[in-house]
Amino acid sequence: MKFFDEAKIEVIAGDGGNGSASFRREKFIPFGGPDGGDGGRGGSIWAIADRNLNTLIDFRYTRMFKADSGANGRGADCYGRGGEDRELRMPVGTTITDLATGQVIADLDRDGARALIARGGRGGLGNLHFKSSTNRSPKQTTPGEEGERRELKLELKVLADVGLLGMPNAGKSTFIRAVSAARPKVADYPFTTLAPNLGVVRVDESRSFVLADIPGLIEGAAEGAGLGHQFLRHLQRTRLLLHLVDIAPFDEAADPLHDARAIVEELRRYDDALYQKPRWLVLNKLDLIPEDERAARVKAFVDAFGAERVFTISALTRIGCDGLCYAVMDHVEATRPPPEPEPDVRDRDITEPADESDDESAN
Repeated sequence: MKFFDEAKIEVIAGDGGNGSASFRREKFIPFGGPDGGDGGRGGSIWAIADRNLNTLIDFRYTRMFKADSGANGRGADCYGRGGEDRELRMPVGTTITDLATGQVIADLDRDGARALIARGGRGGLGNLHFKSSTNRSPKQTTPGEEGERRELKLELKVLADVGLLGMPNAGKSTFIRAVSAARPKVADYPFTTLAPNLGVVRVDESRSFVLADIPGLIEGAAEGAGLGHQFLRHLQRTRLLLHLVDIAPFDEAADPLHDARAIVEELRRYDDALYQKPRWLVLNKLDLIPEDERAARVKAFVDAFGAERVFTISALTRIGCDGLCYAVMDHVEATRPPPEPEPDVRDRDITEPADESDDESAN
Protein backbone atom coordinates (compact mmCIF):
# COMPACT_ATOMS: atom_id res chain seq x y z
CA MET A 1 0.00 0.00 0.00
CA LYS A 2 1.31 3.46 -0.87
CA PHE A 3 1.90 5.91 1.97
CA PHE A 4 -0.05 9.16 1.68
CA ASP A 5 0.25 11.68 4.50
CA GLU A 6 -1.55 14.63 2.90
CA ALA A 7 -4.92 15.12 1.21
CA LYS A 8 -7.43 17.84 0.41
CA ILE A 9 -11.14 17.07 0.61
CA GLU A 10 -14.49 18.85 0.49
CA VAL A 11 -17.20 18.00 3.01
CA ILE A 12 -20.84 19.00 2.59
CA ALA A 13 -23.24 18.49 5.48
CA GLY A 14 -26.91 17.83 4.83
CA ASP A 15 -29.46 20.64 4.57
CA GLY A 16 -32.30 20.85 7.06
CA GLY A 17 -35.79 19.98 5.83
CA ASN A 18 -38.41 22.71 5.30
CA GLY A 19 -41.25 23.27 7.73
CA SER A 20 -44.76 22.37 6.58
CA ALA A 21 -47.82 24.65 6.30
CA SER A 22 -50.77 22.33 6.90
CA PHE A 23 -54.16 22.43 8.61
CA ARG A 24 -56.06 19.66 10.33
CA ARG A 25 -59.09 18.69 8.22
CA GLU A 26 -61.30 15.95 9.57
CA LYS A 27 -65.00 15.22 9.45
CA PHE A 28 -67.00 17.04 12.14
CA ILE A 29 -63.96 19.16 13.07
CA PRO A 30 -64.46 22.41 11.15
CA PHE A 31 -61.67 24.34 12.87
CA GLY A 32 -58.85 21.87 13.23
CA GLY A 33 -56.09 24.45 13.33
CA PRO A 34 -52.50 24.29 12.05
CA ASP A 35 -50.67 20.97 12.19
CA GLY A 36 -47.61 21.41 9.98
CA GLY A 37 -44.53 19.64 11.36
CA ASP A 38 -40.90 20.74 11.43
CA GLY A 39 -38.29 19.68 8.93
CA GLY A 40 -35.62 17.20 9.97
CA ARG A 41 -32.07 18.18 10.80
CA GLY A 42 -29.46 17.59 8.10
CA GLY A 43 -26.80 14.97 8.67
CA SER A 44 -23.42 16.11 10.02
CA ILE A 45 -19.96 14.83 9.05
CA TRP A 46 -17.63 13.52 11.75
CA ALA A 47 -13.95 12.57 11.68
CA ILE A 48 -12.96 9.57 13.80
CA ALA A 49 -9.42 8.42 14.60
CA ASP A 50 -8.85 4.73 13.84
CA ARG A 51 -5.64 3.02 14.92
CA ASN A 52 -6.11 0.37 12.22
CA LEU A 53 -5.34 2.95 9.51
CA ASN A 54 -1.88 4.30 8.79
CA THR A 55 -2.30 6.30 5.58
CA LEU A 56 -4.67 8.85 4.02
CA ILE A 57 -4.96 6.90 0.78
CA ASP A 58 -8.77 6.68 1.18
CA PHE A 59 -8.95 10.44 0.69
CA ARG A 60 -6.50 10.61 -2.20
CA TYR A 61 -8.96 9.74 -4.95
CA THR A 62 -12.36 10.39 -3.34
CA ARG A 63 -12.33 14.11 -2.65
CA MET A 64 -15.98 14.97 -1.88
CA PHE A 65 -18.09 13.65 0.98
CA LYS A 66 -21.76 14.47 1.53
CA ALA A 67 -24.21 13.75 4.32
CA ASP A 68 -27.96 13.18 3.89
CA SER A 69 -30.37 16.09 4.06
CA GLY A 70 -33.31 16.17 6.44
CA ALA A 71 -36.81 15.39 5.19
CA ASN A 72 -39.50 18.09 4.96
CA GLY A 73 -42.17 18.31 7.62
CA ARG A 74 -45.69 17.10 6.86
CA GLY A 75 -49.22 17.56 8.12
CA ALA A 76 -50.78 15.86 11.14
CA ASP A 77 -47.87 17.09 13.28
CA CYS A 78 -45.44 14.84 11.39
CA TYR A 79 -41.85 15.98 11.75
CA GLY A 80 -39.38 15.24 8.98
CA ARG A 81 -36.79 12.52 9.44
CA GLY A 82 -33.29 13.71 10.27
CA GLY A 83 -30.49 12.97 7.83
CA GLU A 84 -27.97 10.30 8.83
CA ASP A 85 -24.58 11.50 9.99
CA ARG A 86 -21.53 10.43 8.02
CA GLU A 87 -18.33 9.24 9.67
CA LEU A 88 -14.91 9.53 8.03
CA ARG A 89 -12.28 7.28 9.60
CA MET A 90 -8.74 8.64 9.59
CA PRO A 91 -5.38 7.49 10.98
CA VAL A 92 -4.47 8.49 14.50
CA GLY A 93 -2.33 11.63 14.30
CA THR A 94 -4.32 13.35 11.54
CA THR A 95 -4.61 17.14 11.75
CA ILE A 96 -7.62 18.74 10.00
CA THR A 97 -7.32 22.35 8.81
CA ASP A 98 -9.91 24.61 7.18
CA LEU A 99 -8.34 25.83 3.93
CA ALA A 100 -10.43 29.03 3.85
CA THR A 101 -9.43 30.29 7.30
CA GLY A 102 -6.28 28.31 8.07
CA GLN A 103 -7.82 27.28 11.41
CA VAL A 104 -7.03 23.84 12.81
CA ILE A 105 -10.43 22.21 13.31
CA ALA A 106 -9.28 19.02 14.97
CA ASP A 107 -6.19 17.06 15.97
CA LEU A 108 -6.98 13.36 16.17
CA ASP A 109 -4.20 12.47 18.58
CA ARG A 110 -5.69 9.32 20.14
CA ASP A 111 -7.59 6.28 18.99
CA GLY A 112 -11.36 6.86 18.95
CA ALA A 113 -11.07 10.66 19.01
CA ARG A 114 -14.15 12.16 17.36
CA ALA A 115 -14.49 15.64 15.85
CA LEU A 116 -17.34 17.44 14.09
CA ILE A 117 -16.01 18.82 10.80
CA ALA A 118 -19.28 19.89 9.08
CA ARG A 119 -22.52 20.56 10.96
CA GLY A 120 -25.85 19.70 9.39
CA GLY A 121 -28.46 22.43 8.93
CA ARG A 122 -31.37 22.77 11.34
CA GLY A 123 -34.82 21.88 10.16
CA GLY A 124 -37.34 24.63 9.43
CA LEU A 125 -40.35 25.31 11.65
CA GLY A 126 -43.84 24.21 10.66
CA ASN A 127 -46.84 26.52 10.96
CA LEU A 128 -47.99 24.93 14.23
CA HIS A 129 -45.29 27.02 15.96
CA PHE A 130 -46.87 30.27 14.81
CA LYS A 131 -50.42 29.82 16.13
CA SER A 132 -51.60 32.26 18.77
CA SER A 133 -54.81 33.68 20.20
CA THR A 134 -54.84 36.31 17.47
CA ASN A 135 -53.52 34.19 14.63
CA ARG A 136 -55.62 31.05 14.47
CA SER A 137 -54.61 29.96 10.97
CA PRO A 138 -50.95 30.88 10.43
CA LYS A 139 -49.39 30.10 7.10
CA GLN A 140 -45.87 31.05 8.10
CA THR A 141 -43.10 28.47 7.93
CA THR A 142 -39.33 28.66 7.87
CA PRO A 143 -37.03 26.87 5.44
CA GLY A 144 -34.35 24.50 6.61
CA GLU A 145 -30.83 25.79 7.09
CA GLU A 146 -28.09 24.85 4.68
CA GLY A 147 -25.48 22.44 5.94
CA GLU A 148 -21.89 23.56 6.37
CA ARG A 149 -19.62 23.21 3.37
CA ARG A 150 -15.89 23.21 3.87
CA GLU A 151 -12.67 22.53 2.04
CA LEU A 152 -10.25 20.79 4.37
CA LYS A 153 -6.60 19.84 4.38
CA LEU A 154 -5.65 16.58 6.07
CA GLU A 155 -2.10 16.10 7.34
CA LEU A 156 -0.89 12.93 8.98
CA LYS A 157 1.76 13.29 11.69
CA VAL A 158 2.82 9.91 13.00
CA LEU A 159 2.74 9.37 16.75
CA ALA A 160 6.21 8.52 18.02
CA ASP A 161 8.24 9.20 21.14
CA VAL A 162 11.59 9.55 19.38
CA GLY A 163 12.53 10.64 15.86
CA LEU A 164 15.61 9.89 13.75
CA LEU A 165 17.21 12.72 11.84
CA GLY A 166 20.13 12.71 9.46
CA MET A 167 21.54 12.70 5.97
CA PRO A 168 20.74 9.90 3.51
CA ASN A 169 22.85 6.80 4.22
CA ALA A 170 23.58 7.94 7.78
CA GLY A 171 22.35 4.55 8.98
CA LYS A 172 18.89 5.48 10.28
CA SER A 173 17.15 2.49 8.71
CA THR A 174 19.90 0.14 9.85
CA PHE A 175 19.55 1.47 13.39
CA ILE A 176 15.77 1.02 13.55
CA ARG A 177 16.17 -2.53 12.18
CA ALA A 178 18.77 -3.26 14.87
CA VAL A 179 16.71 -2.11 17.85
CA SER A 180 13.15 -2.98 16.79
CA ALA A 181 11.15 -5.38 14.65
CA ALA A 182 10.69 -2.81 11.88
CA ARG A 183 12.19 -3.84 8.56
CA PRO A 184 12.68 -0.78 6.35
CA LYS A 185 14.65 -1.12 3.13
CA VAL A 186 18.43 -0.85 3.49
CA ALA A 187 20.78 -0.35 0.54
CA ASP A 188 24.10 1.27 -0.34
CA TYR A 189 22.57 4.24 -2.20
CA PRO A 190 20.82 7.40 -0.96
CA PHE A 191 17.08 7.79 -0.38
CA THR A 192 16.28 4.12 0.14
CA THR A 193 13.68 5.32 2.68
CA LEU A 194 10.82 7.03 0.86
CA ALA A 195 8.18 7.00 3.60
CA PRO A 196 8.22 7.19 7.41
CA ASN A 197 8.74 3.94 9.29
CA LEU A 198 7.76 3.23 12.90
CA GLY A 199 9.37 0.70 15.20
CA VAL A 200 8.64 -0.27 18.81
CA VAL A 201 11.85 -0.49 20.85
CA ARG A 202 11.36 -2.76 23.87
CA VAL A 203 14.12 -2.37 26.46
CA ASP A 204 12.36 -4.42 29.12
CA GLU A 205 9.25 -6.54 29.50
CA SER A 206 7.13 -3.52 30.43
CA ARG A 207 9.21 -0.62 29.05
CA SER A 208 9.11 0.44 25.42
CA PHE A 209 9.02 3.51 23.19
CA VAL A 210 8.09 4.22 19.57
CA LEU A 211 10.85 5.25 17.16
CA ALA A 212 10.18 7.07 13.88
CA ASP A 213 12.50 6.96 10.85
CA ILE A 214 11.93 9.51 8.08
CA PRO A 215 13.64 9.96 4.69
CA GLY A 216 17.01 11.68 4.92
CA LEU A 217 17.48 15.42 4.58
CA ILE A 218 20.11 17.12 2.47
CA GLU A 219 21.40 20.66 2.33
CA GLY A 220 18.93 22.87 0.45
CA ALA A 221 15.85 20.90 1.49
CA ALA A 222 14.06 24.20 2.21
CA GLU A 223 14.32 24.98 -1.50
CA GLY A 224 13.02 21.51 -2.41
CA ALA A 225 16.30 19.66 -2.81
CA GLY A 226 15.96 15.91 -2.37
CA LEU A 227 12.61 15.12 -0.78
CA GLY A 228 12.49 18.57 0.80
CA HIS A 229 10.86 19.17 4.15
CA GLN A 230 7.70 17.21 3.40
CA PHE A 231 8.35 14.50 6.00
CA LEU A 232 9.64 16.67 8.86
CA ARG A 233 6.08 17.10 10.15
CA HIS A 234 6.25 13.51 11.36
CA LEU A 235 8.83 14.54 13.97
CA GLN A 236 6.73 17.33 15.48
CA ARG A 237 5.01 15.08 18.03
CA THR A 238 8.21 13.45 19.27
CA ARG A 239 9.81 14.20 22.64
CA LEU A 240 13.39 13.62 21.52
CA LEU A 241 15.39 13.74 18.28
CA LEU A 242 18.36 11.49 17.58
CA HIS A 243 20.68 13.16 15.07
CA LEU A 244 22.58 10.34 13.34
CA VAL A 245 25.86 11.25 11.68
CA ASP A 246 27.98 9.00 9.46
CA ILE A 247 31.35 9.57 11.07
CA ALA A 248 33.20 7.37 8.54
CA PRO A 249 31.77 8.12 5.05
CA PHE A 250 33.05 6.11 2.09
CA ASP A 251 33.36 9.28 0.01
CA GLU A 252 36.63 10.89 1.00
CA ALA A 253 35.34 14.28 -0.16
CA ALA A 254 32.39 14.13 2.25
CA ASP A 255 32.64 16.26 5.40
CA PRO A 256 30.57 14.81 8.30
CA LEU A 257 30.88 18.06 10.28
CA HIS A 258 29.52 20.15 7.40
CA ASP A 259 26.68 17.67 6.81
CA ALA A 260 25.70 17.67 10.49
CA ARG A 261 25.58 21.46 10.61
CA ALA A 262 23.53 21.52 7.41
CA ILE A 263 20.91 19.24 8.98
CA VAL A 264 20.60 21.50 12.03
CA GLU A 265 20.21 24.54 9.79
CA GLU A 266 17.47 22.86 7.72
CA LEU A 267 15.68 21.99 10.97
CA ARG A 268 15.85 25.61 12.13
CA ARG A 269 14.50 26.90 8.82
CA TYR A 270 11.59 24.48 8.86
CA ASP A 271 10.16 25.02 12.35
CA ASP A 272 11.62 26.75 15.40
CA ALA A 273 9.61 24.55 17.82
CA LEU A 274 11.10 21.44 16.20
CA TYR A 275 14.55 23.03 16.32
CA GLN A 276 14.17 23.65 20.06
CA LYS A 277 13.34 20.00 20.87
CA PRO A 278 15.93 18.00 22.82
CA ARG A 279 18.40 16.66 20.26
CA TRP A 280 21.11 14.09 20.95
CA LEU A 281 24.07 13.49 18.69
CA VAL A 282 24.60 9.86 17.63
CA LEU A 283 27.84 9.13 15.78
CA ASN A 284 27.24 6.01 13.71
CA LYS A 285 29.42 3.50 11.83
CA LEU A 286 32.02 3.34 14.56
CA ASP A 287 33.05 -0.10 13.31
CA LEU A 288 34.59 1.45 10.19
CA ILE A 289 37.19 3.37 12.24
CA PRO A 290 40.26 1.58 13.63
CA GLU A 291 40.01 1.18 17.38
CA ASP A 292 43.13 3.20 18.07
CA GLU A 293 41.69 6.18 16.13
CA ARG A 294 38.13 6.17 17.44
CA ALA A 295 38.56 8.29 20.56
CA ALA A 296 40.51 11.02 18.77
CA ARG A 297 38.11 11.10 15.80
CA VAL A 298 35.06 11.36 18.07
CA LYS A 299 36.62 14.02 20.30
CA ALA A 300 37.59 16.19 17.34
CA PHE A 301 34.08 16.01 15.93
CA VAL A 302 32.35 16.77 19.24
CA ASP A 303 34.66 19.68 20.02
CA ALA A 304 33.91 21.26 16.66
CA PHE A 305 30.16 20.52 16.59
CA GLY A 306 29.01 20.60 20.22
CA ALA A 307 25.97 18.71 21.49
CA GLU A 308 23.79 18.23 24.56
CA ARG A 309 24.52 14.50 24.74
CA VAL A 310 26.73 12.36 22.52
CA PHE A 311 26.58 8.62 21.81
CA THR A 312 28.83 6.52 19.60
CA ILE A 313 27.35 3.40 18.02
CA SER A 314 27.55 0.97 15.16
CA ALA A 315 24.05 0.12 14.03
CA LEU A 316 25.37 -2.74 11.90
CA THR A 317 27.19 -4.51 14.72
CA ARG A 318 24.96 -3.11 17.52
CA ILE A 319 27.92 -1.58 19.34
CA GLY A 320 26.51 0.98 21.79
CA CYS A 321 22.89 0.49 20.69
CA ASP A 322 21.69 -0.98 23.99
CA GLY A 323 23.12 1.85 26.05
CA LEU A 324 21.55 4.42 23.76
CA CYS A 325 18.14 2.72 23.96
CA TYR A 326 18.20 2.62 27.76
CA ALA A 327 19.13 6.31 27.91
CA VAL A 328 16.33 7.17 25.49
CA MET A 329 13.86 5.11 27.52
CA ASP A 330 14.77 6.99 30.70
CA HIS A 331 14.29 10.33 28.92
CA VAL A 332 10.93 9.31 27.44
CA GLU A 333 9.61 8.10 30.79
CA ALA A 334 10.74 11.31 32.47
CA THR A 335 8.97 13.51 29.90
CA ARG A 336 5.77 11.54 29.38
CA PRO A 337 2.73 13.35 30.78
CA PRO A 338 0.92 11.51 33.59
CA PRO A 339 -2.07 9.47 32.40
CA GLU A 340 -5.45 11.10 32.81
CA PRO A 341 -7.48 9.45 35.61
CA GLU A 342 -10.53 7.59 34.39
CA PRO A 343 -13.82 8.75 35.88
CA ASP A 344 -15.23 6.50 38.58
CA VAL A 345 -18.74 5.46 37.59
CA ARG A 346 -19.56 4.89 41.27
CA ASP A 347 -19.35 8.64 41.86
CA ARG A 348 -21.95 9.43 39.23
CA ASP A 349 -25.54 10.13 40.19
CA ILE A 350 -27.62 7.85 37.98
CA THR A 351 -30.66 10.09 38.51
CA GLU A 352 -28.86 13.07 36.97
CA PRO A 353 -30.54 14.11 33.71
CA ALA A 354 -28.55 13.86 30.50
CA ASP A 355 -26.78 16.98 29.25
CA GLU A 356 -28.94 18.69 26.64
CA SER A 357 -25.87 19.94 24.79
CA ASP A 358 -24.76 16.32 24.21
CA ASP A 359 -28.19 15.47 22.82
CA GLU A 360 -28.07 18.53 20.57
CA SER A 361 -24.68 17.56 19.16
CA ALA A 362 -25.83 13.99 18.57
CA ASN A 363 -28.83 15.03 16.49
